[in-house]
Amino acid sequence: MTYAVLAGLGTGLSLIVVIGAQNALVLRQGVLRQQVVAIVAICAVSDALLIALGVGGVGTVLTAWPPALTAVRWFGAAFLIGYGVLAVRRMLRPTALRVGGAASAAIVTCLALTWLNPHVYLDTVVLLGTASTSFGGDRWWFGLGAMAGSVLWFTALGFGARRLSGVFTRPSAWRVLDGVVAVVVTATGVSLALG
Repeated sequence: MTYAVLAGLGTGLSLIVVIGAQNALVLRQGVLRQQVVAIVAICAVSDALLIALGVGGVGTVLTAWPPALTAVRWFGAAFLIGYGVLAVRRMLRPTALRVGGAASAAIVTCLALTWLNPHVYLDTVVLLGTASTSFGGDRWWFGLGAMAGSVLWFTALGFGARRLSGVFTRPSAWRVLDGVVAVVVTATGVSLALG
């Protein structure tokens, strides 16, 4: 049991600690200190649900129905490329750290980056679900370890980003962050579109 939990934790962290669209949004909201609790909760709960589906065997069903994966891939690609364009616009017109903003926009964006991104399904439902099968009866312990990794990562990223808020009082710092976000999400969107 302990080995399965630790293996799940390590495997989950190795998949999630990658700069991607979802992590970039969590970092941005953490620096802004806006809707951090909601954003972290959405990411962690969504991952937990998707990991549970994967450990429960849904990954095999999804891979058996290619039209569903194709539809999610195209919606995800369009959304990510659009989000990348918005990041480029912010990069071209940077502002200093500002508090406030529409909570609903950040939450909707977080939900979309989570549920419309096929990479999230690949990592949680397919890869972690498949990896859990090697633990037999302890596969749910493996899943719980992976879920714990997700909670730890998003909490550390969202609340740890606050330490960077001093740096982001300068518009040039936002230009760099938005440039990185634009490259990451646009590249992810293009890679999805190209299949």
